[in-house]
Amino acid sequence: MIAPGTPAPAFRLAREEGSSFTERELRGQHSMLVFYPFAFSPVCTDQLQLYEGLLPELAEQGVALYGVSCDSTWAQKAFREKLGVSSQQLSDFEPKGAACAAFGVLHEGGFAQRALVAVGSDGIVRWSFQADSPAELPPVELLREGVTALTAARPAARA
Repeated sequence: MIAPGTPAPAFRLAREEGSSFTERELRGQHSMLVFYPFAFSPVCTDQLQLYEGLLPELAEQGVALYGVSCDSTWAQKAFREKLGVSSQQLSDFEPKGAACAAFGVLHEGGFAQRALVAVGSDGIVRWSFQADSPAELPPVELLREGVTALTAARPAARA
């Protein structure tokens, strides 16, 4: 998993309408990347709905939240719409898992590990967390820990 203090790697993800999202888009704002294994799976559903309630708090602190999975853009769009969440979902479908591999969170099964990566406005990873199991739901307190690392602008890690 990518370590705090490391520049965000070069990557290309797809937004639901198909346009590209790259590491350059992380510059100028604090960002929380939420890597999740599968759209429509029970834990992923719970996670995105839980984090949706935090979006106003994150926005107040200048932090943008992005969901990232190896699902297709169509699956992610349907998932976002079904859940009624507003966070942008980014697809690592083509080439499958390349961005997840760059961040060190690609599961050997070809899907994203459940992980959180906080990237500062300067493009430097400030905090990261990877769950022991894809079935583990990172609690809200962990997300807040990452936001604190962003707003304090000092690298921190959580194993």
